[in-house]
Amino acid sequence: MSTGGLIQHMRGIAMRAAGATATRDFYVKNWGLVPVAQENGSVYFRGTGPEQYIYALRDDDQFGVDYVNFAVASRDHVERLHGDLAAKGVDVLGAPAEMTTPGGGFGFMALDPDKRRLRFVTGVALHNDTADDIAKPRKVTHVVLNTPQMERTRDFYTDVLGMRVSDYSAAQMVFLRIAADHHSIALNQSPYPSVNHVAFEMPSIDSFMRGIGRMKTLGQAPAWGPGRHGPGNNPFAYFVSPSGFVIEFTTEVQQIDEATHQPQVWPRDVPEKMDVWMTAGPPTPAMRAVMQGRPDAGFSARS
Repeated sequence: MSTGGLIQHMRGIAMRAAGATATRDFYVKNWGLVPVAQENGSVYFRGTGPEQYIYALRDDDQFGVDYVNFAVASRDHVERLHGDLAAKGVDVLGAPAEMTTPGGGFGFMALDPDKRRLRFVTGVALHNDTADDIAKPRKVTHVVLNTPQMERTRDFYTDVLGMRVSDYSAAQMVFLRIAADHHSIALNQSPYPSVNHVAFEMPSIDSFMRGIGRMKTLGQAPAWGPGRHGPGNNPFAYFVSPSGFVIEFTTEVQQIDEATHQPQVWPRDVPEKMDVWMTAGPPTPAMRAVMQGRPDAGFSARS
């Protein structure tokens, strides 16, 4: 039985790396995020949308994902989700409890097949939605995760967590949605678990281009892009953060009609299917290497 419907959307993601919090000013000045708290070796950033924070950095000797953060509708749904996952043999990291991160809330963590922490929380205090066209990110729209066990990890996110397949990129990637956005999680076949990139949604195509312009004015041109993907139909421009994480500006992500959508397999050897604008070209070998990421050992069931 799927837990479909219990998870509402992705709130964002927390990352970890040595000296991660020292890159705070880059995310404020260059990327356009707003810090909401800095405590216990972590810094938390909001976008212009209502989420308390959409991105966090924690100082750690390991490089990779700290946790992917999901919204659940109610405390009852948190309890039900926790029970469902435990009954299915998923590694759950303790019972649901009050959260001590900014905005509070009630939730718990569990591990995916690659030992990444997934955080499910409800009742978080929200901000006023201030999204406009001033070239600042509104939310984290999707996270792409590299996995060496594509089928098992896909089945976990679909059969266990209730996400739906939107599309495939040949046999290399699968795009998974929670709600109407084409994908919140995408999985990329890889030799080892790692983070591929995190995508931040801008409120319009104009703000997307202005965000790129701000980055270029500050001395950092896109490492890949701008272009427009086939799967998801979203514009893209990828950059590399000072910590080595790949981050993306995007906008206008395809909205899925559940009644009519049928997943398709997008070819990777047809240029206009990978970049419908034909402006970006393929990623360079160096860009492919940084999107491959560093091996992420994840966490144990005792974390």
